[in-house]
Amino acid sequence: MGASKKTAEPLMLRGSLITLRRRCGKPGCHCAMGAAHETPALSYSQGGKTKMLTLPGADLAEVRAGLGRYEAARTELEARALSGIEVLRARLAASKAGRRR
Repeated sequence: MGASKKTAEPLMLRGSLITLRRRCGKPGCHCAMGAAHETPALSYSQGGKTKMLTLPGADLAEVRAGLGRYEAARTELEARALSGIEVLRARLAASKAGRRR
């Protein structure tokens, strides 16, 4: 993600941070008998398909922050939408009350 660090605006990312675990298949490797190799990845959907970007460890903090920004923006958007519904509901109720008189 080297090129993206030059942008002024911080990343906003949608998806999940996951850990891929796999065995490499080399008989002498530690993964043959012990813990599998682990690689962090960003899992996200695009066009109805799940996609993944494997990540170097140096990018984990930036990815976590980007996921947090997305969640905060989504939470704020949801709160604003619910507030708008309440305003509309109150306006419609007042309009109905005015017609009954």
